[in-house]
Amino acid sequence: MHRLDKNNIPKHIAIIMDGNGRWAKQQGLQRIFGHRHALASVRSTVEGASETGVKYLTLFTFSTENWNRPKDEIEELMNMLISAIEKELPELKKNNVCLKTIGNIEKMNGKVQEKLKKATIFTAENTGLTLTLALNYGSREEIVECIKCCVQEVIDNKMKTDEINETLISSKLYTNEMPDPELIIRTSGEKRISNFLLWQAAYSEFYFNETFWPDFRKQHLFDAIYDYQQRERRFGKTSEQIEK
Repeated sequence: MHRLDKNNIPKHIAIIMDGNGRWAKQQGLQRIFGHRHALASVRSTVEGASETGVKYLTLFTFSTENWNRPKDEIEELMNMLISAIEKELPELKKNNVCLKTIGNIEKMNGKVQEKLKKATIFTAENTGLTLTLALNYGSREEIVECIKCCVQEVIDNKMKTDEINETLISSKLYTNEMPDPELIIRTSGEKRISNFLLWQAAYSEFYFNETFWPDFRKQHLFDAIYDYQQRERRFGKTSEQIEK
């Protein structure tokens, strides 16, 4: 952590937490044990983000595609989510972490919705790190819903077609209350975005780590931030323009 430039910490980091199943397989365990061990990774990463001054941390927790997994695995994941919220909520409150969610939460089971609602209300006044769980989240679905909303407003004469621009679209996405991520991390060695924050990632830096998510700790987060700080972010400009 001592290597990090405190003046160049990304405001928003998003993480694709990958490799739970493969980690469990390496240990000779069932997949669900990988998910259980991953809770320690979440805790350590949240601590690391808070320590470095990251303002927003978004974790790809459950995608719209994850419903295709075995039914018993999904049920166990939902139970783990409920248990984790109950267990970690006092620490989140104590550490000034604000918990939020993005995704189509309404399609999740009632108990999960209830726990998430209570947790977000309980931490709403916290002013430190904003921890966002992407649950039942799919970026393509998010963009489609945004398009439908815009079309309906045009039909209802609430908006003209030429008023639709990038700023308007961003304001109608799930992430409208947070900046786009400067850094997106994916664990386990896979190098794809998997329908995660497609619009928001337009200018994100990507960092791919070989570590399976259950073994990921705050030190790995610090490495990713350090790597980010070595890059030149030009946004279409030349290096000479940036230097000026």
